Amino acid sequence: MKFILTALILSHSCLYSKDMSILYMQNGCNSCHGVYGEGMGATPKLQGLSKEYLIKRFKELRQGITKTPNGAIMVSFAKALNDQETNAMAEYLSTLTTLKPKHRYELHYDSNAGDGSS
Repeated sequence: MKFILTALILSHSCLYSKDMSILYMQNGCNSCHGVYGEGMGATPKLQGLSKEYLIKRFKELRQGITKTPNGAIMVSFAKALNDQETNAMAEYLSTLTTLKPKHRYELHYDSNAGDGSS
């Protein structure tokens, strides 16, 4: 019985996390904050921030309180989330990390052959 209950809880949390990644992409969050919440340009990094801090920021945004010149656009996004979605999104963002591939293409300039450019 414990196994079934644990499996249900884990599957629900995995599905909810997946739902939040879909919501993150569908709302276009990745356009400014990056696929992994790493931030881009003047847009703040979200990945790895604490869930509590993110919930606080969502609440401030709902009240129209912004911290950046372009932050006003976030007010409508924050208002579009209900409390359950806000909590789940904060949880999702707090667990994001940037994935780095194990093998990357690297240029080595140790020969005179060059790479074909001038």
